[in-house]
Amino acid sequence: QVQLVESGGGLVQPGGSLRLSCAVSGSGFDFSDYAMSWYHQAPGKEREYVASIRSSGSTNYAASVKGRFTISRDNGKNTVYLQMDSLKPEDTAVYYCTAVPDLYYGTSSHAEFTYWGQGTQVTVSS
Repeated sequence: QVQLVESGGGLVQPGGSLRLSCAVSGSGFDFSDYAMSWYHQAPGKEREYVASIRSSGSTNYAASVKGRFTISRDNGKNTVYLQMDSLKPEDTAVYYCTAVPDLYYGTSSHAEFTYWGQGTQVTVSS
């Protein structure tokens, strides 16, 4: 079983920064073979895609965060990061980390093989 544990959330003022971390563990799990993503869900809204990083290191971002957020990974530490800068009140949400074998990323099997973390709260408010 694969386990994902997010950390780094909290309260920050508009214009501030936070860095989220997601540590992944599991028997027989090879982090370097997995595509990692971040999603967020604001109160009363659907869960939304934020960013992803493939096993190759290529990245992709939602239009709403492009230029403000940076996703990265450290394969030696089995950890993915989300650096969030120039935060806005509309970034307030629970942020979730996901892992899916890279070969299933974007395929019809993507959801079936995706693991989710428990989420970490990010609140942007003055």
